[in-house]
Amino acid sequence: MRIAQIAPLFESVPPTHYGGTERIVAYLTDALVGLGHDVTLFASGESNTRARLVSTRAQALWLDPNRLCSPIAAHMTMLQEVRRRADQFDILHFHLSHFAHFPFFEHMAGRTVTTPHGRLDYADLPAAYDGWPRFPMISISDRQRLPLDRANWVATVYHGLPRDLYSPPAIGEVDPAGRYLAFLGRLSRTKRPDRAVDIARQSGLKLKIAAKIDDQDRAYFDNEVQPRIDGATIDYIGEIGDAAKPDFLGRAVALLFPIDWPEPFGLAVIEAMACGTPVIAWDNGAMAEIIDDGVTGYVVRSIDEAVAAVKLAPGLDRTLIRTRFEERFSVETMARNYLKAYRTVVSRCDESGEIVDPDMAEKFRQFHAQVQ
Repeated sequence: MRIAQIAPLFESVPPTHYGGTERIVAYLTDALVGLGHDVTLFASGESNTRARLVSTRAQALWLDPNRLCSPIAAHMTMLQEVRRRADQFDILHFHLSHFAHFPFFEHMAGRTVTTPHGRLDYADLPAAYDGWPRFPMISISDRQRLPLDRANWVATVYHGLPRDLYSPPAIGEVDPAGRYLAFLGRLSRTKRPDRAVDIARQSGLKLKIAAKIDDQDRAYFDNEVQPRIDGATIDYIGEIGDAAKPDFLGRAVALLFPIDWPEPFGLAVIEAMACGTPVIAWDNGAMAEIIDDGVTGYVVRSIDEAVAAVKLAPGLDRTLIRTRFEERFSVETMARNYLKAYRTVVSRCDESGEIVDPDMAEKFRQFHAQVQ
């Protein structure tokens, strides 16, 4: 297939700093090329890809020293270039925030798919999506799509990581320097590192925190997390890259993921699984979908349940956890599932992008009758 991947312009693809969406776009794009498809990536100029790169901006917005950048103008310029080249592709896959591209491609909606990578429970989104019901949507979890249940969802495709990106430590190397729990991600209120501290202390285990602190989270960290870090039982080691994650995650008893928001997926969860490490996560967002309870970790609803899960975690089969990661969350699985969705969408429309599938046309007729 001739596939266009359209990435956000905030970070490069792959990102040099924090950027979950750009990471997934990078993995997916390279995997599709590896499967023999003709792929074009629309992204910032310093992106690194196996695909053909088309850029309308030399530098990613977050990396640009010019503080007078306009994200709206930058993305409008890119979308105009995508539209100019649209006839070169069988399918256009958008990874932008929500529906910014809809007005540009309304005349060929049937040749597009859109993957929103964030939460969808904002109050104004349903009415906005009601205005463009023809655009096929792909969720990153079933839970993510619930606030927009009337959107044109055609598939759920879970995120995937390259199989060789992380690997479990050798048998016998788990936690050689003392038993500890791991916390990985951002030090934000929604990620609840304070809960992780409570779980570790009540479990009698050390907690190692590897996370970044965004400017908007600085006050929360200074007031509620920093005072609890003693460097002994609670240790903050800073942000880490991919090279350090197998050791950090693979040697831990478990990854704590005590989130307090409707997480649509959670990359750190499958990073831990790739290292053979169980995950103990709060029952929010997609956690019950991503974690096989009692196999790859535990989904909990209280500190007491989390402490009990910590005691059970060493009994889980870490080899099986890695196997489940390969089966469900490898980049090959992600790419093949997206290809299946692409083919389903393309089969329903003509060359112009008009939907010709009679069942789909009737669905839209009924939808418009409901919302008008």
